[in-house]
Amino acid sequence: MAWRVEEAVEHGLIDNTVEGHTTGKIWLAGRDEPLILSLDGDCWRDLAGTILEFENPDPRLCPDAVALDTEQTGVVGDITASRKARVPEISEEEMASPEWDGRDIPFQWSNVLYLEWFSEINGRVLIEAAGYQLKVSGSEWTMDEDQEEAQKLANLSAMRDFLAQVIRREEPDDSPASASVTTKVELDEYEWEERLKESDRLTEAYQEVLEKYIDDEDSERKEAFVMGWDGLLGAMAERDEGGSEDSDDDFSGDWRDSDGFDDEDDYDDEEDWLADSHPLQTRARELATRCFDLISRGDDADSPAQRLVSSLTQVSAKLAGVLHGHGHGDGYEPEAGFVLAVLKRCLNWINDAVGACGELIVVADDPDGKATLENIRAEIFAIRDGITELRRELKRS
Repeated sequence: MAWRVEEAVEHGLIDNTVEGHTTGKIWLAGRDEPLILSLDGDCWRDLAGTILEFENPDPRLCPDAVALDTEQTGVVGDITASRKARVPEISEEEMASPEWDGRDIPFQWSNVLYLEWFSEINGRVLIEAAGYQLKVSGSEWTMDEDQEEAQKLANLSAMRDFLAQVIRREEPDDSPASASVTTKVELDEYEWEERLKESDRLTEAYQEVLEKYIDDEDSERKEAFVMGWDGLLGAMAERDEGGSEDSDDDFSGDWRDSDGFDDEDDYDDEEDWLADSHPLQTRARELATRCFDLISRGDDADSPAQRLVSSLTQVSAKLAGVLHGHGHGDGYEPEAGFVLAVLKRCLNWINDAVGACGELIVVADDPDGKATLENIRAEIFAIRDGITELRRELKRS
């Protein structure tokens, strides 16, 4: 969701010498003209009233940098050079090398440059970097602690407003006319698909929120506020005031995957899980596990092997959510429309898996390895046929 352009930055400046307004120019690799910033609001206290100049010693091209609008008009987010972050002590190249043994990555806490703003056209834009060369001028005006806290609250509100636009929640209709209409008991496949899309947007938004606030000492409240979880904020206030006797358990979290159903980790006994698994889900899980051996150390997320495993893992997880326990009389039977919507998504991941497997077959130079990949592709096709047939059965029922 956020436009991240730190790799493409060549050099730039941020000017907050006029209280209440922040301007700037940022030159990016691959662009002839700089970004022009005109933002309402101020930087944090370490940069308030100053001109910050910065330079990236190793700029690189990146797609986000080329696509950004030149005129960046909007409001400030968090703009500071004093934000603490964990910075790896080794480079990405070292971690990707064959010599790297996979041990825990060493890191140190360091100040990083954090430039965030909310553009009227592009939305959230973020530059977060630890290796820039910085130069800060003297202050034209001074921000006190109360002013900084007020600015940080404004920044939280800007993040909340941005995420509300991203998530686009469907507001319940509480009008008397709506209440008089008989509620539909079951949603159809297309209505479930819309709910799943909202759930996906919610998951993506929350992942971005976690990334931003995970190391913040007040992360719990900030995450709840920007996500619009006002009920959770109220419960936190009651907990802190001693209103909840079970405060240790109230916020332990019950995060589920994007379809809203628990995955296999909720089962204490693996044999119990396997006994209730639908044959189609079992087949998908076993194939995904088998394909893990195709991943080589140093493969990035866009490599064919990684895409193959990721797609099959998604299929396995989603099938588990809608098919687990099906027909075993455990009292839970998901609505047919919901199952159809999830199965339709599984077919998209299956197609991605077929494509990735095909790429691996093309470059395979070992006859045995090629035969193995062709066998995997045949198994993917068989799972696709099973999903297609299951959709037909549900539509006939």
